[in-house]
Amino acid sequence: MNTRTLVIDTATAACSVALFDGTALIDARHDVVGRGHAERLVPMIADLAGGGRAAHILVDVGPGSFTGIRVGIAAARGLALGWGATLSGYGTLSVIAAAALDRGPLAVVTEGGHGEVFMQAFDAPFAALDAPRSLTPEAALAALGGRRAIGTGTRWLAALDATIAVDDTLPDARHALRLPPAQRALPATPFYGRAPDAKPPAPRAA
Repeated sequence: MNTRTLVIDTATAACSVALFDGTALIDARHDVVGRGHAERLVPMIADLAGGGRAAHILVDVGPGSFTGIRVGIAAARGLALGWGATLSGYGTLSVIAAAALDRGPLAVVTEGGHGEVFMQAFDAPFAALDAPRSLTPEAALAALGGRRAIGTGTRWLAALDATIAVDDTLPDARHALRLPPAQRALPATPFYGRAPDAKPPAPRAA
């Protein structure tokens, strides 16, 4: 019986994959690529033990990079179809929190584009206190409530408050199974956290 899970994470500047048998990590790859996830992802999966083949595929659905999210979900859907695997998603901010909540309550703050950040607060052992949202750095700083902030968006907060430490933590597929089951059972559909940058042109008047 195949009990393997392949995790795919391309929602940020990091590109990572991990293969589990049950809850045991078999193999993993992680690289900060910035852009170029489409070129890196398939070779990374192929390089995993057994070509990464699994009965279940778990993919980061965002929020994060519009292109990165689409690349990961498209690959996950294609592999699930080809392998006859089941498919589900998890959130970018949740997986970052799951890897760091052993150090207490925190807020995950990541780059959101257009000078904004994505933010979500968590309590240990794992409780999401709100939904991911896109905020100005000023609003995010006000919403911290004394919590420790982690994630690439902290540079925006540190520019406003010198007591905030800059942190470059990115999601890593190896940490996905730390999430509670409900947090890794999301639909494998994109969650962008804000409106797309590009909008379709308005229809012409008849």
